[in-house]
Amino acid sequence: MTDRYLEPHQARTRDNTPFEDLLADSIERAFAEQIHDLPTLVDFLNRVGPPCPTESGLWTADSYQTLMSKLGE
Repeated sequence: MTDRYLEPHQARTRDNTPFEDLLADSIERAFAEQIHDLPTLVDFLNRVGPPCPTESGLWTADSYQTLMSKLGE
């Protein structure tokens, strides 16, 4: 019988960058602290990092959503 579930990294086309690993760690910590809404998540990322890869280095709802969309391609 074949396992029908997606393997965790089956859809990956490349390894994560160090920035992506840091961002994932921060998002996981936010979720562990019961942060589930975008404005509070953005505030959390601005406090603990990593900095947003924009010129200002500050996270906004728009910058977060844009990056997540790009990373999801």
